[in-house]
Amino acid sequence: MIKVVLVGCGAMSRHWLDAVKQIEGLAIAGLVDLDAERAQARAREYELSNAVIGTSLDAVLDQTKPDAVFDVVVPAARREVALSAFAHHCHLLTEKPLADSPANARAIVEAARQAGRIHAVVQNRRYVANVRRIRRFLDSGAIGKPTSIHADFFIAPHFGGFREEMAHVLLLDMAIHTFDAARYMVAGEPASVYCQEWEPANSWYRQGSSASAVFDLGGGKVFTYAGSWCADGFRTSWESAWRIVAERGSLLWDGHDGLKAEVVAPGRDGIIDKTQPIDVPTLDPVDRVGGHLGIIKDFMHAIETGSEPETRGADNIKSLAMVFGAIESAETGRRVAIVAEEG
Repeated sequence: MIKVVLVGCGAMSRHWLDAVKQIEGLAIAGLVDLDAERAQARAREYELSNAVIGTSLDAVLDQTKPDAVFDVVVPAARREVALSAFAHHCHLLTEKPLADSPANARAIVEAARQAGRIHAVVQNRRYVANVRRIRRFLDSGAIGKPTSIHADFFIAPHFGGFREEMAHVLLLDMAIHTFDAARYMVAGEPASVYCQEWEPANSWYRQGSSASAVFDLGGGKVFTYAGSWCADGFRTSWESAWRIVAERGSLLWDGHDGLKAEVVAPGRDGIIDKTQPIDVPTLDPVDRVGGHLGIIKDFMHAIETGSEPETRGADNIKSLAMVFGAIESAETGRRVAIVAEEG
Protein backbone atom coordinates (compact mmCIF):
# COMPACT_ATOMS: atom_id res chain seq x y z
CA MET A 1 0.00 0.00 0.00
CA ILE A 2 1.33 3.43 -1.01
CA LYS A 3 0.34 6.17 1.44
CA VAL A 4 -0.12 9.69 0.08
CA VAL A 5 -0.82 13.14 1.48
CA LEU A 6 -2.63 15.49 -0.89
CA VAL A 7 -1.97 19.20 -0.40
CA GLY A 8 -4.29 21.76 -1.99
CA CYS A 9 -8.00 20.90 -1.79
CA GLY A 10 -9.39 23.33 -4.34
CA ALA A 11 -11.43 22.44 -7.41
CA MET A 12 -8.54 20.71 -9.21
CA SER A 13 -8.14 18.22 -6.37
CA ARG A 14 -11.34 16.51 -7.52
CA HIS A 15 -9.59 15.31 -10.70
CA TRP A 16 -6.90 13.73 -8.56
CA LEU A 17 -9.25 12.15 -6.04
CA ASP A 18 -11.57 10.85 -8.76
CA ALA A 19 -8.57 9.01 -10.20
CA VAL A 20 -7.41 7.77 -6.79
CA LYS A 21 -10.78 6.06 -6.25
CA GLN A 22 -10.02 3.84 -9.26
CA ILE A 23 -6.57 2.70 -8.09
CA GLU A 24 -5.99 -0.24 -5.79
CA GLY A 25 -3.04 -0.07 -3.44
CA LEU A 26 -3.18 3.70 -2.97
CA ALA A 27 -4.44 5.34 0.23
CA ILE A 28 -4.93 9.03 1.01
CA ALA A 29 -3.41 9.36 4.48
CA GLY A 30 -3.86 13.11 4.80
CA LEU A 31 -5.39 16.23 3.27
CA VAL A 32 -3.76 19.65 3.67
CA ASP A 33 -5.14 23.08 2.81
CA LEU A 34 -4.75 26.58 4.19
CA ASP A 35 -8.51 26.42 4.69
CA ALA A 36 -9.12 23.52 7.08
CA GLU A 37 -12.86 23.54 6.37
CA ARG A 38 -12.19 23.04 2.67
CA ALA A 39 -9.96 20.04 3.39
CA GLN A 40 -12.60 18.61 5.74
CA ALA A 41 -15.29 19.08 3.08
CA ARG A 42 -13.18 17.21 0.54
CA ALA A 43 -12.63 14.39 3.06
CA ARG A 44 -16.38 14.08 3.55
CA GLU A 45 -17.05 14.22 -0.19
CA TYR A 46 -14.65 11.33 -0.88
CA GLU A 47 -15.36 9.39 2.31
CA LEU A 48 -11.81 9.78 3.60
CA SER A 49 -12.76 9.48 7.25
CA ASN A 50 -9.33 8.15 8.24
CA ALA A 51 -7.37 10.93 6.57
CA VAL A 52 -5.51 13.37 8.81
CA ILE A 53 -6.67 16.94 8.13
CA GLY A 54 -4.39 19.92 8.63
CA THR A 55 -3.26 23.34 7.49
CA SER A 56 0.47 22.60 7.88
CA LEU A 57 2.03 20.19 5.39
CA ASP A 58 5.05 19.57 7.62
CA ALA A 59 2.83 18.68 10.57
CA VAL A 60 0.67 16.28 8.57
CA LEU A 61 3.75 14.63 7.03
CA ASP A 62 5.27 14.20 10.48
CA GLN A 63 2.07 12.55 11.70
CA THR A 64 1.29 10.31 8.71
CA LYS A 65 4.78 9.50 7.37
CA PRO A 66 3.53 8.87 3.81
CA ASP A 67 5.40 7.52 0.81
CA ALA A 68 4.44 10.40 -1.47
CA VAL A 69 2.90 13.85 -1.71
CA PHE A 70 0.34 14.95 -4.30
CA ASP A 71 0.84 18.70 -4.90
CA VAL A 72 -2.28 20.52 -6.11
CA VAL A 73 -1.42 23.98 -4.76
CA VAL A 74 -1.15 27.23 -6.71
CA PRO A 75 2.14 27.58 -8.65
CA ALA A 76 3.55 30.21 -6.28
CA ALA A 77 3.54 27.64 -3.45
CA ARG A 78 5.07 24.82 -5.50
CA ARG A 79 8.67 25.18 -4.32
CA GLU A 80 7.78 25.26 -0.62
CA VAL A 81 5.66 22.12 -0.98
CA ALA A 82 8.36 20.31 -2.95
CA LEU A 83 11.13 21.07 -0.48
CA SER A 84 8.91 19.97 2.40
CA ALA A 85 8.05 16.69 0.64
CA PHE A 86 11.67 15.86 -0.11
CA ALA A 87 12.78 16.82 3.41
CA HIS A 88 10.34 14.18 4.66
CA HIS A 89 11.75 11.60 2.21
CA CYS A 90 8.57 11.59 0.11
CA HIS A 91 8.21 11.14 -3.61
CA LEU A 92 6.32 13.99 -5.30
CA LEU A 93 3.71 14.20 -8.04
CA THR A 94 2.83 17.79 -8.81
CA GLU A 95 0.18 19.62 -10.79
CA LYS A 96 1.47 21.61 -13.73
CA PRO A 97 3.34 23.89 -14.11
CA LEU A 98 6.40 22.41 -12.44
CA ALA A 99 7.18 25.84 -10.92
CA ASP A 100 6.36 29.52 -11.21
CA SER A 101 9.87 30.61 -12.23
CA PRO A 102 12.97 29.13 -13.89
CA ALA A 103 14.94 29.42 -10.65
CA ASN A 104 12.28 27.59 -8.66
CA ALA A 105 12.02 24.89 -11.33
CA ARG A 106 15.75 24.27 -11.17
CA ALA A 107 15.68 24.25 -7.37
CA ILE A 108 12.88 21.67 -7.26
CA VAL A 109 14.52 19.36 -9.81
CA GLU A 110 17.85 19.59 -7.99
CA ALA A 111 16.21 18.94 -4.62
CA ALA A 112 14.56 15.81 -6.00
CA ARG A 113 17.92 14.62 -7.34
CA GLN A 114 19.69 15.21 -4.05
CA ALA A 115 16.93 13.51 -2.07
CA GLY A 116 16.89 10.54 -4.43
CA ARG A 117 13.11 10.84 -4.71
CA ILE A 118 10.85 10.41 -7.74
CA HIS A 119 9.44 13.70 -8.96
CA ALA A 120 6.90 13.93 -11.78
CA VAL A 121 4.47 16.47 -13.22
CA VAL A 122 0.84 15.94 -14.20
CA GLN A 123 1.39 16.71 -17.87
CA ASN A 124 -1.81 14.89 -18.68
CA ARG A 125 -2.12 15.74 -22.39
CA ARG A 126 0.59 13.16 -23.06
CA TYR A 127 -1.93 10.62 -21.80
CA VAL A 128 -4.55 11.59 -24.40
CA ALA A 129 -5.10 8.73 -26.86
CA ASN A 130 -4.73 10.82 -30.03
CA VAL A 131 -1.49 12.40 -28.81
CA ARG A 132 -0.06 8.88 -28.48
CA ARG A 133 -1.39 7.93 -31.93
CA ILE A 134 0.13 11.01 -33.55
CA ARG A 135 3.56 10.37 -32.05
CA ARG A 136 3.51 6.72 -33.18
CA PHE A 137 2.27 7.68 -36.67
CA LEU A 138 4.96 10.32 -37.16
CA ASP A 139 7.65 7.98 -35.83
CA SER A 140 6.61 5.45 -38.49
CA GLY A 141 7.74 7.83 -41.23
CA ALA A 142 4.49 7.36 -43.15
CA ILE A 143 4.47 11.02 -44.23
CA GLY A 144 8.14 11.73 -43.65
CA LYS A 145 9.72 13.87 -40.97
CA PRO A 146 7.59 16.66 -39.49
CA THR A 147 8.69 20.15 -40.47
CA SER A 148 5.93 22.52 -39.35
CA ILE A 149 3.65 22.14 -36.33
CA HIS A 150 0.73 24.51 -35.81
CA ALA A 151 -1.61 24.67 -32.81
CA ASP A 152 -4.61 26.94 -32.24
CA PHE A 153 -6.18 27.35 -28.80
CA PHE A 154 -9.25 29.58 -28.51
CA ILE A 155 -11.52 29.26 -25.47
CA ALA A 156 -13.18 31.87 -23.21
CA PRO A 157 -13.43 30.51 -19.65
CA HIS A 158 -14.57 32.73 -16.78
CA PHE A 159 -12.56 31.12 -13.98
CA GLY A 160 -12.74 33.83 -11.39
CA GLY A 161 -10.12 33.62 -8.68
CA PHE A 162 -6.35 33.76 -9.04
CA ARG A 163 -6.13 33.12 -12.78
CA GLU A 164 -7.89 36.33 -13.67
CA GLU A 165 -5.29 38.26 -11.66
CA MET A 166 -2.20 36.41 -12.94
CA ALA A 167 0.45 37.92 -15.16
CA HIS A 168 1.08 35.96 -18.38
CA VAL A 169 -1.97 33.88 -17.53
CA LEU A 170 -2.33 31.98 -20.81
CA LEU A 171 1.36 31.16 -21.18
CA LEU A 172 2.02 30.33 -17.55
CA ASP A 173 -1.14 28.47 -16.61
CA MET A 174 -2.31 26.73 -19.79
CA ALA A 175 0.05 26.88 -22.74
CA ILE A 176 2.46 24.36 -21.25
CA HIS A 177 -0.05 21.62 -22.10
CA THR A 178 0.14 22.51 -25.78
CA PHE A 179 3.89 23.15 -25.70
CA ASP A 180 4.61 19.81 -24.05
CA ALA A 181 2.28 17.97 -26.45
CA ALA A 182 4.05 19.54 -29.43
CA ARG A 183 7.47 18.64 -28.06
CA TYR A 184 6.34 15.07 -27.43
CA MET A 185 4.48 14.45 -30.70
CA VAL A 186 7.38 15.49 -32.94
CA ALA A 187 10.26 14.60 -30.61
CA GLY A 188 11.31 18.24 -30.55
CA GLU A 189 14.13 19.88 -28.61
CA PRO A 190 13.25 23.55 -28.05
CA ALA A 191 15.99 25.93 -29.13
CA SER A 192 14.44 29.42 -29.36
CA VAL A 193 11.17 31.37 -29.38
CA TYR A 194 9.66 34.67 -30.45
CA CYS A 195 6.39 35.59 -28.73
CA GLN A 196 3.92 38.45 -28.50
CA GLU A 197 1.21 38.86 -25.85
CA TRP A 198 -1.71 41.27 -25.85
CA GLU A 199 -4.88 42.04 -23.94
CA PRO A 200 -7.95 42.41 -26.19
CA ALA A 201 -10.54 45.05 -25.33
CA ASN A 202 -13.04 42.34 -24.40
CA SER A 203 -10.69 40.58 -21.96
CA TRP A 204 -11.63 40.04 -18.29
CA TYR A 205 -8.08 39.00 -17.37
CA ARG A 206 -5.47 41.31 -15.88
CA GLN A 207 -2.67 40.41 -18.27
CA GLY A 208 -1.60 37.92 -20.92
CA SER A 209 -4.86 36.30 -22.02
CA SER A 210 -3.79 36.21 -25.70
CA ALA A 211 -0.48 35.18 -27.23
CA SER A 212 1.21 34.11 -30.43
CA ALA A 213 4.57 32.32 -30.47
CA VAL A 214 6.99 30.76 -32.95
CA PHE A 215 9.37 28.09 -31.63
CA ASP A 216 12.41 26.45 -33.19
CA LEU A 217 12.13 22.82 -32.08
CA GLY A 218 15.41 21.76 -33.67
CA GLY A 219 16.06 19.46 -36.61
CA GLY A 220 14.27 21.75 -39.06
CA LYS A 221 11.01 21.74 -37.07
CA VAL A 222 9.12 24.99 -36.41
CA PHE A 223 6.15 25.16 -34.05
CA THR A 224 3.61 28.00 -34.11
CA TYR A 225 1.13 28.61 -31.30
CA ALA A 226 -1.84 30.99 -31.40
CA GLY A 227 -4.03 31.18 -28.33
CA SER A 228 -6.60 33.20 -26.42
CA TRP A 229 -8.56 32.76 -23.21
CA CYS A 230 -11.11 35.44 -24.12
CA ALA A 231 -12.16 34.31 -27.62
CA ASP A 232 -15.93 33.81 -27.57
CA GLY A 233 -17.38 31.71 -30.39
CA PHE A 234 -16.04 28.79 -32.42
CA ARG A 235 -14.02 27.53 -29.49
CA THR A 236 -11.37 24.90 -29.99
CA SER A 237 -10.82 21.80 -27.92
CA TRP A 238 -8.91 22.20 -24.66
CA GLU A 239 -6.33 20.03 -26.48
CA SER A 240 -6.03 22.71 -29.24
CA ALA A 241 -6.56 22.23 -32.96
CA TRP A 242 -3.51 20.94 -34.83
CA ARG A 243 -1.96 20.84 -38.29
CA ILE A 244 1.35 19.01 -38.65
CA VAL A 245 3.10 19.33 -42.01
CA ALA A 246 5.70 16.72 -42.90
CA GLU A 247 7.98 16.02 -45.85
CA ARG A 248 5.38 13.95 -47.75
CA GLY A 249 2.03 14.91 -46.33
CA SER A 250 0.08 16.44 -43.47
CA LEU A 251 -1.94 15.48 -40.41
CA LEU A 252 -4.95 17.28 -38.94
CA TRP A 253 -6.37 16.82 -35.45
CA ASP A 254 -9.29 18.87 -34.17
CA GLY A 255 -8.41 18.09 -30.55
CA HIS A 256 -11.45 15.83 -30.24
CA ASP A 257 -11.95 12.63 -32.26
CA GLY A 258 -11.23 14.11 -35.68
CA LEU A 259 -7.81 12.78 -36.67
CA LYS A 260 -6.84 12.34 -40.31
CA ALA A 261 -3.81 12.42 -42.56
CA GLU A 262 -2.95 12.69 -46.25
CA VAL A 263 0.20 11.54 -48.03
CA VAL A 264 1.62 12.70 -51.35
CA ALA A 265 0.47 10.48 -54.25
CA PRO A 266 1.93 10.05 -57.74
CA GLY A 267 1.15 12.83 -60.22
CA ARG A 268 -0.05 16.41 -60.02
CA ASP A 269 -3.22 18.40 -60.54
CA GLY A 270 -1.72 21.29 -62.45
CA ILE A 271 0.93 22.72 -60.17
CA ILE A 272 -0.31 20.93 -57.01
CA ASP A 273 0.92 17.48 -55.96
CA LYS A 274 -1.84 14.93 -55.61
CA THR A 275 -2.52 13.52 -52.16
CA GLN A 276 -4.51 10.62 -50.81
CA PRO A 277 -5.84 9.70 -47.35
CA ILE A 278 -3.67 7.50 -45.16
CA ASP A 279 -4.83 5.76 -42.02
CA VAL A 280 -3.51 6.83 -38.63
CA PRO A 281 -3.23 3.53 -36.73
CA THR A 282 -5.26 2.96 -33.60
CA LEU A 283 -3.69 2.82 -30.16
CA ASP A 284 -1.06 0.22 -29.50
CA PRO A 285 -1.69 -1.85 -26.36
CA VAL A 286 1.50 -0.44 -24.82
CA ASP A 287 0.38 3.18 -25.23
CA ARG A 288 -0.28 4.74 -21.84
CA VAL A 289 -3.47 6.81 -21.65
CA GLY A 290 -6.01 7.90 -19.06
CA GLY A 291 -5.16 11.48 -18.10
CA HIS A 292 -4.69 11.90 -14.35
CA LEU A 293 -5.45 8.22 -13.83
CA GLY A 294 -2.73 7.11 -16.24
CA ILE A 295 -0.14 9.46 -14.78
CA ILE A 296 -0.87 8.47 -11.19
CA LYS A 297 -0.61 4.79 -12.12
CA ASP A 298 2.75 5.42 -13.81
CA PHE A 299 3.91 7.37 -10.77
CA MET A 300 3.01 4.48 -8.50
CA HIS A 301 4.76 2.05 -10.82
CA ALA A 302 7.89 4.22 -10.67
CA ILE A 303 7.80 4.16 -6.85
CA GLU A 304 7.36 0.40 -6.80
CA THR A 305 10.05 -0.36 -9.40
CA GLY A 306 12.48 2.54 -9.16
CA SER A 307 11.91 3.38 -12.83
CA GLU A 308 11.71 6.89 -14.26
CA PRO A 309 8.19 8.23 -15.00
CA GLU A 310 7.69 9.71 -18.44
CA THR A 311 6.71 13.12 -17.09
CA ARG A 312 9.61 13.34 -14.62
CA GLY A 313 10.47 16.85 -13.59
CA ALA A 314 14.00 16.60 -14.96
CA ASP A 315 12.53 16.25 -18.46
CA ASN A 316 9.43 18.39 -18.02
CA ILE A 317 11.66 21.35 -17.24
CA LYS A 318 12.31 21.52 -21.00
CA SER A 319 8.62 22.16 -21.68
CA LEU A 320 8.51 24.69 -18.86
CA ALA A 321 11.53 26.41 -20.42
CA MET A 322 9.38 26.96 -23.52
CA VAL A 323 6.88 28.83 -21.33
CA PHE A 324 9.45 31.04 -19.66
CA GLY A 325 11.24 31.63 -22.95
CA ALA A 326 7.95 32.80 -24.47
CA ILE A 327 7.29 35.08 -21.49
CA GLU A 328 10.78 36.61 -21.72
CA SER A 329 10.34 37.17 -25.43
CA ALA A 330 6.95 38.82 -24.89
CA GLU A 331 8.43 41.11 -22.25
CA THR A 332 11.54 42.07 -24.23
CA GLY A 333 10.31 41.92 -27.82
CA ARG A 334 13.29 39.76 -28.77
CA ARG A 335 13.78 36.19 -29.90
CA VAL A 336 14.97 34.23 -26.88
CA ALA A 337 17.22 31.18 -26.77
CA ILE A 338 15.81 28.25 -24.79
CA VAL A 339 18.31 26.42 -22.61
CA ALA A 340 17.07 23.61 -20.38
CA GLU A 341 19.18 20.49 -20.07
CA GLU A 342 17.62 17.33 -18.70
CA GLY A 343 18.64 16.68 -15.13
